[in-house]
Amino acid sequence: MIVKQIMKQNLITLSATHTIREALETMRKHKIRHIPIINDDHTLIGLVTERDVKDASPSIFQLELKEDFLNKPIESLMSTNLITGHPLDFVEEIAAILMENQIGCLPILQNQKLVGLITETDLLHTFVKLTGADQPASHIEIKVENKAGKLAELSSIFRHHRINISSVLVYPDTDEMYKILVFRIQTMNIHTIIADLRTEGYQVLYPHVWENDQ
Repeated sequence: MIVKQIMKQNLITLSATHTIREALETMRKHKIRHIPIINDDHTLIGLVTERDVKDASPSIFQLELKEDFLNKPIESLMSTNLITGHPLDFVEEIAAILMENQIGCLPILQNQKLVGLITETDLLHTFVKLTGADQPASHIEIKVENKAGKLAELSSIFRHHRINISSVLVYPDTDEMYKILVFRIQTMNIHTIIADLRTEGYQVLYPHVWENDQ
């Protein structure tokens, strides 16, 4: 999946001359935490976040300083050394960038123009959908040898039982000779499929269903 498929495109933006007060009011009105700052050519020149304002704001007991602060232009506060992405970047690469740099959003540029914004919340919602966690399903974890063809072998067993696979995740095991495959499958009756997996010699880590439970 690419960023263009999930990024926000109808963006709320401000200019550098808007005040910090106006930025806060805009965030509250539209229930957002990040505002890109652009110039007249729609070129991104900065970014202001709710956290930026909170971190720089004087104490609530310093009322005079508070008023002066709120009336300052956004350019006095906005971040300008920004990390950006492109609409054709892969979603997982953008997720890694957000995590590595500990940032909450990424402006998306095309031909040097702001065309979108992607946030950590957007990514979380996307990964929930990609894993099928928002749909009723059963969860099965299987430990297999780290060899080519294991996923195909397991898929054929699910196919034999006429079970649709919602998603598959692959995790490394503590032993590099193995890996763990996590399936979300569209059935609630998992006893038979687990029995067949064990008969075929597969180690089912979860759920712990035993023969005498059937």
